[in-house]
Amino acid sequence: MTSALRLALRTRLTGALKARDKQEAAAMRTVLAALENAEAVPTDPGGSAVATSEHVAGASVGVGAAEAERRTLSQEDERAIVAGEVTDLRDSAASMAAAGQRSRAEELTAMADVVEQVLDDVAANRG
Repeated sequence: MTSALRLALRTRLTGALKARDKQEAAAMRTVLAALENAEAVPTDPGGSAVATSEHVAGASVGVGAAEAERRTLSQEDERAIVAGEVTDLRDSAASMAAAGQRSRAEELTAMADVVEQVLDDVAANRG
């Protein structure tokens, strides 16, 4: 099931792509990727009990042999991840400004503002 936050992010991404707004599209893609990455399960570094291919080292044999159930994030988890991305964008903007790259700092700040606006809109509609 798609959460209201993900739906809002995807809707904004679609709108940004149609409007050819590269900056907003990049912001939405970054946040959606962070959510997808947070759902990934860790790999088993010690190997696995699944049969491997004799032709390709480390390959799994059989349909779905390498599939793993993804984690399910709660709404609070999703909000925390997105808020963390906003913080990261603002921190990066501050670093760029300190390094004298004012235009990149402004871009990052604008990206953080857009993501934060989506967070606020979803929170307002939820409560």
